[in-house]
Amino acid sequence: MGETRRRGDALIRAILEAALVELAETSFEELSFEKVAARARTGKAALYRRWATPEDLVLAALTDPDAGFGETRPPETGTLRGDLLALLGELARVLDEPHGRALRPLITQRARNPELFARVRTLVLRPRQELILGLLTDAAEHGEARPAAATARIAAVGPRLVLVEHMEAGTVTAAEVTAIVDEVLLPLVQPPAPGR
Repeated sequence: MGETRRRGDALIRAILEAALVELAETSFEELSFEKVAARARTGKAALYRRWATPEDLVLAALTDPDAGFGETRPPETGTLRGDLLALLGELARVLDEPHGRALRPLITQRARNPELFARVRTLVLRPRQELILGLLTDAAEHGEARPAAATARIAAVGPRLVLVEHMEAGTVTAAEVTAIVDEVLLPLVQPPAPGR
């Protein structure tokens, strides 16, 4: 296919989105500049000018503020429960979008591409877990959580449950997110009721 007249940001956005859709539908091993260029309706040269390897392209797409995950901010709902519902609900919604679906082959095939998965974990997954850890730390300071519950392992529980549910069911409903928060996370982190 010939290169279209798109330039600058529009062309880059089309390429990044095409890379995520292609990855979501296949695997990292099958991803190529040729396939991404065809899906984006541009020439391969447009990709080679910007990214040295498909790995560089995937990381750029996943971390792009528009096509990918960008930066996650604390929801600041006023309660730990509200914040967890908002964050995990957002993750559940994102997993249904191309950049979220593109995570699946990277996670399930991580043994084939351990360095790429390590970079994805550092750039995409860990920031969300650190955000939850910050919420738990703040909640502990305000008496909404036990101080001992503000750990990286506990902060990872919610996102992991959402990811596993998405892999098993194909989607994560709002009711499932609420159940994860109310049946697992809050009982895990809340201080005991007075008199117990």
